[in-house]
Amino acid sequence: MLPNIDYSELPRALQHMLERGRSTAAQALPRRSFLKMAGGFGLAVGVFPHLAGAQSSGASAATSNLKPTEQPSAFVHIAPNGEVTVTINRLEFGQGVHTALPMILAEELDADWSLVRSQLGTNDMAYADPLFGIHLTGGSHTIKNSFTQYRELGARVRAMLLGAAAERWNVDVSTLRTEAGMVLGTGGRKLGYGELAEAAVAFPVPQTIALKDPKDFRIIGQPTQRLDAKAKSSGQQAFGIDFKLPGQLTAVVARPPVFGGKIASLDESAARAIKGVKAVLRVPLDGGAEGVAVIADGYWQATRGRDALTLEWNTSAVEKVDSERQLAQYRELATSPGPLKFDADVAPLATAPQQLEAEFIFPYLAHAAMEPLNCTVSLTVESAEIWVGSQCAGLDAGAAANALGLKPEQVKLNVQMAGGGFGRRFSSTSDTVVEACQVAKAARAAGLTAPIRTLWSREDDIRGGYYRPMHLHHARIGFDESGKVLAWDHVIVGQSITTGTVFGEFQVKDGVDSTATEGMREPYGLPMRLTVHHPKINVPVLWWRSVGSTHTAFVMETLLDDIARATNQDPVAYRMQLFGDNHPRHRDALQLAVDKSGYGKTVLPEGRGWGVAVHESFDSVVAYVVEASVTDGQPKLHRVTSGVHCNLAVNPRTIEAQVQGAAVMGLSMCLAGSAITLKDGVVEQSNFSDYTVARITDVPAFDVHIVPSADAPTGMGEPGLPPLAPAFANAVARLTGKSLRQLPFDLA
Repeated sequence: MLPNIDYSELPRALQHMLERGRSTAAQALPRRSFLKMAGGFGLAVGVFPHLAGAQSSGASAATSNLKPTEQPSAFVHIAPNGEVTVTINRLEFGQGVHTALPMILAEELDADWSLVRSQLGTNDMAYADPLFGIHLTGGSHTIKNSFTQYRELGARVRAMLLGAAAERWNVDVSTLRTEAGMVLGTGGRKLGYGELAEAAVAFPVPQTIALKDPKDFRIIGQPTQRLDAKAKSSGQQAFGIDFKLPGQLTAVVARPPVFGGKIASLDESAARAIKGVKAVLRVPLDGGAEGVAVIADGYWQATRGRDALTLEWNTSAVEKVDSERQLAQYRELATSPGPLKFDADVAPLATAPQQLEAEFIFPYLAHAAMEPLNCTVSLTVESAEIWVGSQCAGLDAGAAANALGLKPEQVKLNVQMAGGGFGRRFSSTSDTVVEACQVAKAARAAGLTAPIRTLWSREDDIRGGYYRPMHLHHARIGFDESGKVLAWDHVIVGQSITTGTVFGEFQVKDGVDSTATEGMREPYGLPMRLTVHHPKINVPVLWWRSVGSTHTAFVMETLLDDIARATNQDPVAYRMQLFGDNHPRHRDALQLAVDKSGYGKTVLPEGRGWGVAVHESFDSVVAYVVEASVTDGQPKLHRVTSGVHCNLAVNPRTIEAQVQGAAVMGLSMCLAGSAITLKDGVVEQSNFSDYTVARITDVPAFDVHIVPSADAPTGMGEPGLPPLAPAFANAVARLTGKSLRQLPFDLA
């Protein structure tokens, strides 16, 4: 955590982080709203309480009981030409919510989809997660938590437009209907939404509305091209890294090579002599470290200035982690039970007819998003405005206020389009934003009043900490000839992500961080004793796409395959037997993948083998059936067939893209070189030349199939990742007879 942060200044929902799945009311509006009305044109329907003076008394009374997240004025703007702009209450960083949320709202609004646009929001409390009461893009919660919210927003706007049309025509509203951005009346009368927008603002926002029957959906459920597809595929999309204000300067920061290090000595004269360098400033960094910010006209000049610094670091007071020593430490910890997560009798291990013992090793992983970290700050004496790709705008704005000595209402944070993130843009310390604020604060103290963009290089980003934690698993399993597990004794060793953070109160119970154990045991209901060790290591750690399931799915699904092979059972049939009648979504997802892949029916080319895995994360189930081969000791993934159960598919095209992207990220975990290692406290990797991610030549053919469902949607940003690596490993094991016990793969 950042030192000396007064969390009482943050929204109460941040002080009392909710348990997953629990609902709370959104917080009251802050003392000012950052919503800007677009002149006198168009419609921003609904009112906030503090804007009630601009509305009729009826409108004020009608909206008084609505939460900020329920009032359309923050979310919908209809221009005179009928264009509907929908504001997104999340960060868009590749997962497709920039399109899916407008689809949901447009469905109930009966908008003309060709006229729908979208934009990102701010740290205004209207854009908080409607269930959690905080700003949050994570846990694949966007569509799950905002599905009903955006439907109701659209329905409220539609009702107000109908009311305006009924008043203009002096008819009963029940005689009117809407279709594709038009209100239609008897006798062929019609009015476009743009024509009614200004009048509709005077109408009260209805508190209760009727929503469509899903059978009447015409937008939701249709494969739809993303609203940002053209801009992104043509290089026209602006990301946070591209944001520029008049007179803006760029800062880069020299950070200590060991986490938590401080400056021993600094000679900045050569840096100051470089043309374009405006300042060289010492700044406090995350975790008690110190750094040097070089501020210049542009990134090139700032980087040249940083390279010219003569710096010596003091790392004597901080732990210098070494990956080899750390592995030995973890192995030692695994020999004894730690805090208990699951309890079961493991005595049957001693007499089980068949036994299996396995150790699994998972390295640190960098998020390595295509857009490196960045944050722009415009600072005055009384306020600050920030532009950043933030997964938690409220937390980041509150931390910025604390760093700058401002009140929370004096900070506006504009959420920017981000080029990936995978969890890195949501840290409990808000390290990226706080660092940029410290740079801006130091710059202003030095007489620089221009906006400052703090920019990380690729090397800064990969060496900058906040990795998926390194984990070690040790399992002992006893089972009989039918594959029935009689006892399972399991130990996990790995750093806790949430201990010591604002989220630890709800994520850590009896010494066990639930983010490290999610995905263990279920849905198989096995008799497992699970204990956990959370050593404290001087490496900052964070959630990484699909969090604990990145390692637990691999362990569970490869061990189940081992048992199936040991008892001469088909791996699909074995899983179906374990599911029984209690897990229909798992059965349906796996069966769909099996049927579409041709598993058990199609004869594979010589040298190829099948691999299977299925896993639930974030309330969605993804099953993979893969085809793989091994040539000269090198594994190759050829085809991936997926069965996906995420309930109602809002945009099947986005789901397909998310499954493909998550699977490719899961594939990257398997490839040689996909590990962050440390030597004497220094991260050894720095760029894609020595930190492996899947290239186009590694990517297999994909077939994505979705189980039909009308139930409320669940998350899809992360669930496609966990089962890919174990399905691939299971195919390799069936080809080679060697069970894979670590990522990246080691076939030696």
